[in-house]
Amino acid sequence: MRYLDPKADLTFKRVFGEHPDLTISLLNALLPLSAEQEVTDVEYLPAEMMPDNPLRKNSIVDVRCRDKQGRQFIVEMQMIWSPEYKQRVLFNASKAYVRQIKTGEDYKLLQPVYSLNLVNDVFEPDLKGYYHYYRLVHAEHTDRVIDGLHLIFVELPKFTPHTYSEKRMQVLWLRYLTEIDERTRLVPAELMANPEVKKAVTELEESAFTDAQLLGYEKFWDSISVEKTLYNSAERRGMAAGMAKGLAQGMAEGLAQGMAKGLAQGMAEGLEQGKKEGGKQQSLFIARKMKTKGMPEVDIAEMTGLTIEEIRTL
Repeated sequence: MRYLDPKADLTFKRVFGEHPDLTISLLNALLPLSAEQEVTDVEYLPAEMMPDNPLRKNSIVDVRCRDKQGRQFIVEMQMIWSPEYKQRVLFNASKAYVRQIKTGEDYKLLQPVYSLNLVNDVFEPDLKGYYHYYRLVHAEHTDRVIDGLHLIFVELPKFTPHTYSEKRMQVLWLRYLTEIDERTRLVPAELMANPEVKKAVTELEESAFTDAQLLGYEKFWDSISVEKTLYNSAERRGMAAGMAKGLAQGMAEGLAQGMAKGLAQGMAEGLEQGKKEGGKQQSLFIARKMKTKGMPEVDIAEMTGLTIEEIRTL
């Protein structure tokens, strides 16, 4: 049996955009929900919040749904990380939040919005964990929370099932997303043993897609490859430009500091030299006066600091 990668646009939307039960299972596994808060039902909403742009950023909203409580859930698969992605996620979640009520309606009607973002890239290299949860909290008293927006980012490349076995369904879904692709011929038994994950695996069978869909699937990966190349190239150019600018600035600052230090040192040495020369002239003048009055050379030398030879030349 041949399978397709579940992270692709075509497959991800088929699995989680057409099967509410699988979406519910994924949300309960990956969202920070208590047992009382778990999702029990969802209805799909139009994913029109982020229209496809001409550059094809492969980051449009994949799944948007709502449960009977009114809570909204946005699920995205992001293949390539970019610095502005967090802001785009915040923008989409905020827009979903404010669109819940009309002008003049009671704010109590507002329900939380959960944005689940599965990222096939590492964007927090300095942090060990793969799971990042953002919400509005008091800076000093983190138990004080303003409920409303919940932003969750999952770094898929960091996921290792060996260290997170205590969260069974979370591990199964993340293994599903990271272990299955075109090279898979035999799906791990642990995945197939779970009915929900097994159903999601079945949806990835290559034979279930038309030739046109498979062509679109290949083009999707081609576009990802091109975009990643362009992004990496731009990043390298930015780093090179930054290094060149830093080097030039460092050289200029070093030259300026060197000139300033040299000037200060020269002035100090000149002043000291001036003092020495001025003092010598004063001593010679006094010695000359003492010599004209007939004072012994030894006494003159002792009082002025001049040598006998210098006194005799006066």
